[in-house]
Order: sequence, then structure tokens, then C-alpha cells
Amino acid sequence: MKNVLILYYSRHGATVGMAQHVARGVESVAGCEAVLRTVPEISEVCEAVADSVPAQGAPYVSLDDLKACDALALGSPGRFGNMAAPLKYFLEKTSSLWLSGSLVGKPAGVFTSTSSLHGGQESTLLSMMLPLLHHGMLITGLPYAEADLISTQSGGTPYGPTHVSGSDSARPLTDEEKRLCFALGKRLAQLAHKL
Repeated sequence: MKNVLILYYSRHGATVGMAQHVARGVESVAGCEAVLRTVPEISEVCEAVADSVPAQGAPYVSLDDLKACDALALGSPGRFGNMAAPLKYFLEKTSSLWLSGSLVGKPAGVFTSTSSLHGGQESTLLSMMLPLLHHGMLITGLPYAEADLISTQSGGTPYGPTHVSGSDSARPLTDEEKRLCFALGKRLAQLAHKL
């Protein structure tokens, strides 16, 4: 069984919705399991003291989850063209995995949600790719063979799936956005098998 870790941060629910569609894509491939994980909030004053298990949703990620995965999908809302601080904070604590080479050669992809169409989606995706490249992961995006990349009127890039959630973060995923998330999950699962 191949384990595809879907690690995300979601404040208003749009990114978790995307993660769930990525998971459906992973599980459409025989012999693959999607493992959903999130990261805790952080405080700007001091490290927040949070329950070790979230009140709802996916469990918090551990370094062991990352080490054990065969592929990784990383998702975050855009924050001024960058990934959200809680996800970045977690990634900055992965030096031991970098030193041991635990993620070298594993496929990875990224996805994001922003409130506006021009909210820095592509730069957010690129910001998430950088630490993965330092870990030696093999970055995959979405090929234009995915027809939804050409027809979408909202989110979607060759760098990874995107979603436009609206200024109130309440706009649901479009059918194209759902299919692009599914396609990323399926692609990662297939690559995990091939590699």
C-alpha cells in the first residue's frame, strides 16, 4: 500500500475542501491510501499551547508522517503570495529529515486557495515548492492534458490546483477546481507506484 500524505493548513475551510478532493484522486488508484494531516495555529507572541489533537478535522502532522510517506501533496491558503505561517513554521522544523535525506526522490505537488483571482496563487505554489526542492523531492504539477486547465474561469494552474474562495471565503469549489485537485492526487499516487 502506497501512502500519499496530504498536508495542509486551512483557516476558513477552502483548503481543506481541496485536500479532500486530492485525497479522492489518491484513493482512485488501486493500492494507494490518502493520509490527511494538518498543522496547528501559531501565535505571534509565543508558541501557542494547543491540544495535541485538533477539535475537528485531520490530526496534526508529525515528522514521522512525512518520513513514512511515499508522496506528498502540500496545501495552503495564500498569504501575500506566500504560504501561511503555520505551514511554513512546521516545514522549518524538518531539518532532521533534510539531514537524513528521508524525502529524497519522493514525488510532491502543491495546491492553494486565495480570496481573489489575483491573490498570488502561482507565487504561493512556488513558495511551497522551495522547501520541497531542498528536501530533494520530485515536484510535479498538472499537465495541459488536463482540459480543465484551459477551460477554467476560476482556479487552476500548471504548477498545481488553485481555488478562488471569494472575499468572504465562502465560494465553493467549482467543478473544474475539484477535478484538478482530483487529478493532482491521482498523479501523485501513480508516480508513487512508478517510483
